[in-house]
Amino acid sequence: MSIVDGYCTLNEVKSALRLSDSIDDTLIENSIEAASRRIDGYCGRFFYKTSPTAVRLFAYDSYRLSVNDISSTTGLIVKLDNDGDGTYEDTLVLDTDYIVEPTDFTIYDRPIRTISMIGGATFPISTLPAIPLVQVTAAWGFDAVPHDVREACVLLSIRQFARFNAALGVMAFADMAITVRAVDPDVRDLLLPYRLLGVA
Repeated sequence: MSIVDGYCTLNEVKSALRLSDSIDDTLIENSIEAASRRIDGYCGRFFYKTSPTAVRLFAYDSYRLSVNDISSTTGLIVKLDNDGDGTYEDTLVLDTDYIVEPTDFTIYDRPIRTISMIGGATFPISTLPAIPLVQVTAAWGFDAVPHDVREACVLLSIRQFARFNAALGVMAFADMAITVRAVDPDVRDLLLPYRLLGVA
């Protein structure tokens, strides 16, 4: 089996576990995928990069459009449906009609989160019945998995893998037992800067 959209590798987890054999590779790979999806749910976003995909969006402001994470401006296409007929006939030009924010996203490896109009251009605002009048084609997600997310994935994968030997969530060591905690504080601290506001 191969890991799909995982935030760490099999070798990284095996190295952390000090394992050299391949007996448990499938279980570890499953743990990595499960840990990666738990991170997605906890943060309210994903950290892999999709192929360019068109998404229809509602603009609630004439000048700023909030978007999910966009990895880069490569392949970014913004189109408008100004007459509400379902055809996105007006293609905007980057740095002429709009800019992306944060403007320093390439320096700090952060995703694009906002598209802002410039030069007098505006987004069409949908009235009732509500129709998405903006189409954004982009590679969604992060260009690369952040280091903190990778480390959190390794820790979560180890925890998930350890559960196979933890009856009812309790691991026994000699004559003492340790209860597996629901939220690892180290994982929480690593992921906190990436967690979107409003995620329960």
